Amino acid sequence: MSILVQSPEYMSFRSTVSQRKIVVDNPDQAWVLYDAGPREVKCPLVFLPPVCGTADCFFKQVLTLSSQGYRVISVEYPVLWTVEEWCESFLKLINHLGLDKVHMFGASLGGFLAQKFAERTSKNPRVASIFLCNAFVDTSVFKQTKSAKTFWTMPSFLLRRQVLVNLPTDNLEPQVARSIDFMVDRMESVTRSQLASRLTINCLDSYVEPQKLKDVYITVMDVFDESALSQLVKEEIYKCYPDAKRAHLKDGGNFPYLSRSTEVDLHLQIHLRVFHGTRYCAIAQSMIDEEELKAIKGEPID
Repeated sequence: MSILVQSPEYMSFRSTVSQRKIVVDNPDQAWVLYDAGPREVKCPLVFLPPVCGTADCFFKQVLTLSSQGYRVISVEYPVLWTVEEWCESFLKLINHLGLDKVHMFGASLGGFLAQKFAERTSKNPRVASIFLCNAFVDTSVFKQTKSAKTFWTMPSFLLRRQVLVNLPTDNLEPQVARSIDFMVDRMESVTRSQLASRLTINCLDSYVEPQKLKDVYITVMDVFDESALSQLVKEEIYKCYPDAKRAHLKDGGNFPYLSRSTEVDLHLQIHLRVFHGTRYCAIAQSMIDEEELKAIKGEPID
């Protein structure tokens, strides 16, 4: 069992934030989620995990941000085999939760899905902003589009190998090593069908149409040390979103929300601050400092 799973912070998360399972369509396709913070907020921050991630991989953000008045929801995907199915199911989920719009934090596959959902709902916008972490815009970068349709036939150990082969193992900074250990540990709870469906979506031929996201506020976070994504993939994100805000981390690996949570939380608050005082605010209005709100609106501060 990983060190982070045994940490007091994770134990606190599991004991204070209840896990929910919501079926929006097929009884066999339940969304698993943690929903923390003030329920009156109707435009919360939703966390979307990578292929190997479970809903609790964002436990640090859920604890910290909800304690500061933000409503945060971390989800775990049901078994869905295409981007279209995923977008349709996620739309049903946020409708079920009674949400107007959402802010989305997407890590790797989660970042791709956040972009595709914003693209699919562009005519009737349901995404206020996106925060991309180690994300991509084109699945062809993984060079497995031809074999993607065979993942459903593979045994669990081969599917897990598909994920683990991309994770660094040598000369890792302790916190980065712990973040990898946590994700590997939690991947054991992901079923074969879940992992196969996520890898299928991750590798089926698909790409984002960035012109359809022109009204979505976007922040791109880059980690400058070794991660699973190449520099070429990162540069493609920059080309697609030349006006996006940038959030830079010196290091943090594939899962900086675990290894560098304090810095990630700070960048997230900066990202969300733009919406303070609007109907798409992710924080309870009572938690916003009056002088901060004046500064955001460009009003004189007493």
